[in-house]
Amino acid sequence: MHEYGIAYDIYATARRAAEDHHARAVKRVLVDIGDFAMVNPEQVEFLFHAIVEEDPLFSGTSLCYRKVPPRTRCTCGYEGSEVFVCPRCGGLPELTQGREIVVTNLEIDVEGP
Repeated sequence: MHEYGIAYDIYATARRAAEDHHARAVKRVLVDIGDFAMVNPEQVEFLFHAIVEEDPLFSGTSLCYRKVPPRTRCTCGYEGSEVFVCPRCGGLPELTQGREIVVTNLEIDVEGP
C-alpha cells in the first residue's frame, strides 16, 4: 500500500513548510495528483487524515487534491493529450505531465507581529 507512504510524505512536507513559516495551525493542504500517478487519491486523503489525527498543528486540516490530466510530447513535434500513440506519426509520445504528486499550496495561520 504505497498510498500510506505518499500520505506520510505529504504530511511531512506540509509540516516542514508550516514550521519554516512559524504556523500556529495548518488549515488546508493542496496537492496535485497526476492521473497516471498510479494512486487512489481518496485513499491518500483518508490515510493523511489518519496520520495527522494526533498532531495538534493539523487539527481540522483539510486535504484538497486536483487531478492533473496527462500531457505528452512526441519527437515529431506533437504536443497534446494522446498517451499511447502519437496521432501525427504513430510513434510513442513521452508523458510530460500526469505522473506527479506535488504539494502545491498550504493555508496556514501564523502568529501576529
